[in-house]
Amino acid sequence: MGLLDNKTAIVTGSSRGIGAEVARFLAAEGAAVVVNYRQKAPRANKVVADIEANGGRAVAVGADLTSQEGVQALASAAMENFGSLDILVLNASGGMESGMEEGYALKLNRDAQVNMLNAAVPLLPEGSRVVFVTSHQAHFIDTVPTMPEYEPVARSKRAGEDALRELVPSLAEKGISLVVVSGDMIEGTVTATLLDRSNPGAIEARRAEAGKLYSVSEFAAEVAKMATAEIATGHTEYVGGADYFDKAITDKSAN
Repeated sequence: MGLLDNKTAIVTGSSRGIGAEVARFLAAEGAAVVVNYRQKAPRANKVVADIEANGGRAVAVGADLTSQEGVQALASAAMENFGSLDILVLNASGGMESGMEEGYALKLNRDAQVNMLNAAVPLLPEGSRVVFVTSHQAHFIDTVPTMPEYEPVARSKRAGEDALRELVPSLAEKGISLVVVSGDMIEGTVTATLLDRSNPGAIEARRAEAGKLYSVSEFAAEVAKMATAEIATGHTEYVGGADYFDKAITDKSAN
């Protein structure tokens, strides 16, 4: 018996990286999982195949979360395929990709997060959990500076977190809890790769400063735990990067 037997989860941006690993962890606990992708169907299908090979249930659903049609389609897929929706993991993010429209980071990291949650709320029963995945670079951006190359993305993700937190009271009225998971840079993610490409040595420097960076699988395990953790709504779970707390406290004291 798993902790999530008879539950259904949507994990946004789950065709690879952290999202894919979160999907696998949730499925291993018994959840039926909606694996979301924007363009790379083969990757999402591979995640589904892995889950099914281990006795789990999953379906791959293509949806562009920056469109209202996309978020509605993703929410509906949970009901159509599995008959319920109990967990929403807001993992999809971006903004460092080349060739994207102006304002794309804010559109994806703030607006799409809120729209996805609003589409899911009518389907989420009392006791449901929403997990928003962010980074220390974004969460602490108002008190701890980050690399110039990442600052626009960090600020858009912080804007997304703030917008979601504004919904906590209305979610609580429906018995839905929201948890934020904030992590340090993660080894092997697309964001880390792009950041290191634009600022060579950035990941190695951060690794040296922090002492350790989590792997994709290690961080995903912490995100998945928050789907069932007995914690209050609005809680922030910090993963790695303990030095960020010292920096944040120091900077606040100086202001």
